[in-house]
Amino acid sequence: MTDPAAYVLLEDGTVFPGRRASRAGVALGEVVFTTGMTGYQESLTDPSFAEQVLVFTAPMIGNYGVEAEVAESDHVQVRAMVCVEARNATPNGRQGLLDWLDDASVPVIDRIDTRALVTHLRERGSMRGAIVTDGTPVAVASARIAAIPAMSGLDLTAQVSRPRRELFAPPPPRARVTVVDYGTKDSIVRLLAEAGAHVTVVPHDATAADVAGTDPDGILLANGPGDPGAMDDHVARIRTLLAQDAPLFGICLGHQLLARALGLETFKLRFGHRGANHPVLERETGRVLVTSQNHGFAVAPPDGDGDVVITHESLYDRTVEGLRLAGREVWSMQFHPEASPGPHDARGALVAFVNAAAAHATSRGAI
Repeated sequence: MTDPAAYVLLEDGTVFPGRRASRAGVALGEVVFTTGMTGYQESLTDPSFAEQVLVFTAPMIGNYGVEAEVAESDHVQVRAMVCVEARNATPNGRQGLLDWLDDASVPVIDRIDTRALVTHLRERGSMRGAIVTDGTPVAVASARIAAIPAMSGLDLTAQVSRPRRELFAPPPPRARVTVVDYGTKDSIVRLLAEAGAHVTVVPHDATAADVAGTDPDGILLANGPGDPGAMDDHVARIRTLLAQDAPLFGICLGHQLLARALGLETFKLRFGHRGANHPVLERETGRVLVTSQNHGFAVAPPDGDGDVVITHESLYDRTVEGLRLAGREVWSMQFHPEASPGPHDARGALVAFVNAAAAHATSRGAI
């Protein structure tokens, strides 16, 4: 049964009653949903979910526990978790999900009618909200919601980007790759190393000179949270990086920032794309990829012909899912080729990037 002291409150005043499943408290953030059926720990630790309350559409969350090896960052990134049924299973010695979230001071509410909540968000759009599990009155929670900023206009990279670090490929490395960390998922870095790259991860505010100092054969612009339209300084730095001749590849937020650096615009989607079942058309081949996605903003297509070529598009809403710069080794994807969690249809894109970096290394005699 639901608990009158526990509820989800949206900024439009809609209340969804539920049950406190973890620590008591109040969490505020943009309320979004994901349709992924598995990979809850990967989603909860994905920096792209910073400042968001995550609603899972899968009916049961927590049935296989958590383990450090699959986390996408060094801590839980969401503000709170919402689902139908939260479990604290501990199979094979794993830690229980609810214990783990309680240790991280992240509230959990379940017994929510997520079908009604998600339908509401699809119709009205993602919006600010509060997860209340301590009996805070609705009027008080509503005032607290009104005091937090909307996601549009926010640059959140500084709070999720981490210090410089390196990951070594099995020797000898095929190439040196530098990742600009706007909130990168650890699986991206790991898969680049598995493909043969010596990976250096630099913070979000690294200058072009900082990146050049890592002697890269390829540059990857990582994923991350926030509004790409509010990140003019990052866009300016990417324009400087484009003057270098190393292959450059963007993923998710990196795709959006690259698009802006190439003269395109971005805009906020009504409720975003989040999940592991998003069909994307690869225009050149006609192949349809089932992809993993997590973004609330998108790239507006270019007006007319030009040097920017759209390579992929969403089969849900025809938004831009990939682009490349004609005549250059510069390209990007809105979806997540690392597929963690999600299908592996696009995982070859990371290998292709390392291959391009290795070819560049050979051409300049670096490897």
